[in-house]
Amino acid sequence: MRSVRPVRRAGIISGLAAAAALACAAPAFAKDIKVCLIAGKTGALEAYAKQTENGFMMGIEFLTKGTNKVGDDKIEVIVKDDQLKPDRGKALLEECYGDDKADIAVGTTGSPVALAMLPIAEERKKVLIVEPAVADSITGDKWNRYIFRTGRSSFQDALAAAAAVPATGDVSFGMLGLDTAFGRDGVAAFKTALAQLRPNAKIVAEEYAAGNTADFAPFAERLFNALKDKGGKKIIGFIWAGPHPMAKFVDMKPDRFGIELAPGGNILPVMNGWKAFAGTEGGIYYYYDFPKNAQNDWLKAEYQKRYNAPPDFFVAGGFAAAASVVAALQKAGSTDTEKLIAAMEGLTFDTPKGPMTFRKEDHQALQDMYHWRIKKDAKDNDLLELVATIPAKDMPLPIRNK
Repeated sequence: MRSVRPVRRAGIISGLAAAAALACAAPAFAKDIKVCLIAGKTGALEAYAKQTENGFMMGIEFLTKGTNKVGDDKIEVIVKDDQLKPDRGKALLEECYGDDKADIAVGTTGSPVALAMLPIAEERKKVLIVEPAVADSITGDKWNRYIFRTGRSSFQDALAAAAAVPATGDVSFGMLGLDTAFGRDGVAAFKTALAQLRPNAKIVAEEYAAGNTADFAPFAERLFNALKDKGGKKIIGFIWAGPHPMAKFVDMKPDRFGIELAPGGNILPVMNGWKAFAGTEGGIYYYYDFPKNAQNDWLKAEYQKRYNAPPDFFVAGGFAAAASVVAALQKAGSTDTEKLIAAMEGLTFDTPKGPMTFRKEDHQALQDMYHWRIKKDAKDNDLLELVATIPAKDMPLPIRNK
């Protein structure tokens, strides 16, 4: 018996040691990963916000193979409506990080609201992925290290638009911008982009109007007067979000002065009203038929099935934001903010547009853009033909937070 006890005791000790070792090696208990999605679901940009939400949810679904899980951890998405109000956006982000204990936040639709939210992410030391607000200052002088942006910036829009301008001959632009950070940043960015890519083109007049403007005649007449005596090509360009004023400009017959209109890319319901402008060219962030990859193929098929329409501009943006969330969580292996930032800086991830990369210096997603032309036989939801893909590497996007 005496010879047995030490053996039994040793066996017990060995068993406890093995159990302890197994406990140490075992993965942590599964947890919920909370992601807060803030969008301007009430107001003039409601359509944009709804598309972003649809795209984000479909992105999570596709990238997790329908499980909504990263590893064993389940992603819970909390959706909030900022109503396009900056103070409300700030309060909702506080609520996300505080009451809701969100690990990551995504948003929002309007640039003024997004700009108001940036300091909250810094105060709370939590990641905020900006989608789809475009004001340059978001990743410029208002940026902080907790901010990443999958949405394109005003300057990326501007570079794509500039690439669509003829490279020879005099070109004079009059610009109508929305009287917000989005509109003013957009016009300023386009001016710089033209100087870099198309020095033959100049902006000779700028006008800014509120989104609820009913009478565009005074703005149009000032632009007409500034352009009508110019030689070469004369164009009125628009930096606009929400109900588009181009049709009202058409009614004022700019063609009597030889002035063309260049509306820029927009959502399909807006662009469907431009079928009469065959041959008009511009730059755009996304058009469902341009990118050729597995994610976009799935998104086109599923979105058509679920919503009886092709995926639109902001659907792709929401999906891209979801792709960045999943890729960041997979690489970081954690929801710890510092580990997420380390994982996301320089991160390349696939989207329906193709690869995007978060630039380390300002966390702006570098991405391809597209040069389009309105088809001669354009139909609703079948409007644009691809002139050229504008690779991210060919767009001299400055670092504006230095």
